[in-house]
Amino acid sequence: MSLTVHPALAGLDDLNASRGALAAAMGIVFVAAGPDHLSATMPVAGNTQPYGLLHGGASAVLAETVGSVLSAIVAGPGKIPAGMTINAIHHRPVAGGQVCAEGAVVAAGRTTVTTRITITDERSALVCSATLMCRLLDALPGTGPSHVSCTTSEGNSPE
Repeated sequence: MSLTVHPALAGLDDLNASRGALAAAMGIVFVAAGPDHLSATMPVAGNTQPYGLLHGGASAVLAETVGSVLSAIVAGPGKIPAGMTINAIHHRPVAGGQVCAEGAVVAAGRTTVTTRITITDERSALVCSATLMCRLLDALPGTGPSHVSCTTSEGNSPE
């Protein structure tokens, strides 16, 4: 898959500045980005359940944030992603430090983008694995830049 990132979203500073209120409140920070992958970190502190462990919902928010922004990167001009389904499997608890989410494009088409997100702890142990499917909607006028043009490695437009 060959993807061209729109210049307005080319840098991590731009991604972090436009990450949204929930991601900012949870301490999510984008740390690496490419045309078909995206990584972010999130502290465990402040995102725990009553027993002091990372809340599964916090992992789901991290996964959906990474998957949605990655979908925006591949959406194409005039399109924005809207989450349709998320499936998250929680493999092990985390009591401190930070977690890292790494997202990759599984499939990018004309109307949907599917991403796979893995969340690991500071020892690189798998904490959560998730899959997010986003529908690509027409952007409302004045709601921000077009994000990307997208073609497959064979030169064909995606479905």
